[in-house]
Amino acid sequence: MRVIGGKFRSRVLQSSRGLATRPTSDRLRETLFNVLALRIEGARFVDLYAGSGAVGIEALSRGAQFCWFAEKAPAAVTAIRTNVAALKLQGGYAIEDRSTGRLLQGMVKNLHVADIVFLDPPYEAAEDYSTTLSFLAQNQATLLAEGAVVIAEHSRKKPLSESYGNLVRTRVLEQGDAALSFYSLSSLSPA
Repeated sequence: MRVIGGKFRSRVLQSSRGLATRPTSDRLRETLFNVLALRIEGARFVDLYAGSGAVGIEALSRGAQFCWFAEKAPAAVTAIRTNVAALKLQGGYAIEDRSTGRLLQGMVKNLHVADIVFLDPPYEAAEDYSTTLSFLAQNQATLLAEGAVVIAEHSRKKPLSESYGNLVRTRVLEQGDAALSFYSLSSLSPA
């Protein structure tokens, strides 16, 4: 697995072995960042269920101001730490190794606002999609910047709901067995 674009382009990333995480394919990451191209420079990015951290690292590589990583699988947390160390990142990121919920609650408490939120829970953990997207919707006033976009990677065969509170799906991109659902606040324009 490699960083696709930006200042760390072509750098090799470590990933954890086993079934605890499922890396986002290079092709799907490229598609995601092609869509986000005009939003990424200076963005505050959140990579939930981060696995190796490849998506968040891609965001930092392409000019994101800050990235919060949330991952609780020990091998995956080690991979994230190894990857940011190999890239010699001195700051601009934080890693929450207990849970996605802890990270989001901490962001609300500390008034950290996100421009882009990406989530990729294990496909079989269907309740994590609903729980996380509902939390984002309920706390959107303190957690999501104006014009924020939330993207969920999921199985193409298991579509997500059209909305979670006032987070409304604006776009779906399918690639192979995976899909990306883009959500925005209902009063804002699509991604």
